Amino acid sequence: MKIDEKVKKNAKLSVDKNFAVEHMNSKLANLIKKVDLTEEEAKQNLSSLQDTLKELDNCSKCPGLSKCSNHIKGYVYYPKKDESFVTFSYIACKKLKEYENDIEQKDANHEIASARMKDIDVTEKKRINLIKWLKSFYDKYDITIPSKGLYLHGNFGSGKTFLIAALLNELKIEKNAQIAIVYFPDLLRELKDNFDFLESKVRYLCNIDILLIDDIGAEKVTEWSRDEILGTILQARMNSKLTTFFTSNLNIDELEAHLAISKDSTDLVKARRIIERIKQLTEDMELVSVNRRK
Repeated sequence: MKIDEKVKKNAKLSVDKNFAVEHMNSKLANLIKKVDLTEEEAKQNLSSLQDTLKELDNCSKCPGLSKCSNHIKGYVYYPKKDESFVTFSYIACKKLKEYENDIEQKDANHEIASARMKDIDVTEKKRINLIKWLKSFYDKYDITIPSKGLYLHGNFGSGKTFLIAALLNELKIEKNAQIAIVYFPDLLRELKDNFDFLESKVRYLCNIDILLIDDIGAEKVTEWSRDEILGTILQARMNSKLTTFFTSNLNIDELEAHLAISKDSTDLVKARRIIERIKQLTEDMELVSVNRRK
């Protein structure tokens, strides 16, 4: 046998032996399975896979972004299989994503909290009818007279939340209205994570003067969120004739289809019940505009 062939054979035996030992590691086995690597692909990339496991282990003990032990702070060296190729790249870790989301949410919350009607862009023709509606609502608003809110739907980033928030903030400052603006997917997460908080929060939303339920239709539907939370709030507000606003990327028919399908069942009747409550509480209007988030 030639020397170079012998070297190659010994190297292969060494790789096979190392792989056999490493493969006994359940974390490596799970990673290989998750990325859907063949045994040969795993052997060829064993060193890089070990680097990935080391960085994932750092993440599991992470004390925070500032003390990240990975090669690039906030990122994990991770494999990806594309057809017959295996590549490794740096992807954002969970804590970095949470940090970026928090920053984005704080910026959005600040914009919504400070929105006023004077800040509304009145130059776009597609918004004129909506702006007239908002101005009329403001002029006529009287807490002692029941008034319907708005189900405002339209394309992503068109400024739906900002426009409604500008009206509500104006009413709060100039007419002493008690308002609440809740991002619906976040509300459900908060209630699910803290059941001690649930009863008082739902009661508050049932009784506040003016409520904006923002981005309805973006949530994951469950029977609990639809029937126990949303249904309870809407029924109470309908009974008390309290002003309620909604924003959504879905029109009313699309929202009904969305609400009908939960993880465990399909219930058109209960979805229709929610939609009827929304129709009782609101006027329907569409906003089609440029994506202002760009």
